[in-house]
Amino acid sequence: MTIYNVGFLVGSISSTSINRRLARALVKLAPQADLALTEIPIADLPFYSADHDTAIPAEAAEFKKGIEASDAIILVTPEYNRSLPGVLKNALDTASRPWGQNSFAGKPSAVIGGSIGPIGTAVAQQQLRSILSFLASPELSQPEAYIHMRDGLFTEDGEVTDDSTVEFLVSWLKAVHTHIAKTLSPVT
Repeated sequence: MTIYNVGFLVGSISSTSINRRLARALVKLAPQADLALTEIPIADLPFYSADHDTAIPAEAAEFKKGIEASDAIILVTPEYNRSLPGVLKNALDTASRPWGQNSFAGKPSAVIGGSIGPIGTAVAQQQLRSILSFLASPELSQPEAYIHMRDGLFTEDGEVTDDSTVEFLVSWLKAVHTHIAKTLSPVT
């Protein structure tokens, strides 16, 4: 089975982010699905402005290279006020500009997120899927992954303490692998 290099974005820059814990868990579980996950940081990106289109800031250029060098992208997002975090929206805007230089075009993507609320990050993920569609990024539509975070489910370093959650995350990662393979395979 092919091992794919998958970049991931964490939509929270908080040092105590529960979605960062989720991302750490995915990194640990990814080898079971023949995936190698590498974070593409978003915290230091300048705010996107068309004023930068002729001279892309170094941080933005490095970020775009990280997206382009990946076989696919996983977005791990919290939900802020029934929407996606501004820092993540800024990253997507940065990756898609200047016009005609969209780093997400044709890049397979998948979305996951965790929340202490019972509906997880459902609303933020729907908005994110709409943006990814506009960016021409083929998305994994099923299975959806809304993780209801509860105390002790993930350790600080990303260990998952519940066997059924481990099983779900591994099966989700395997679905990501299948999605990447289908998206990147040449049509004959």
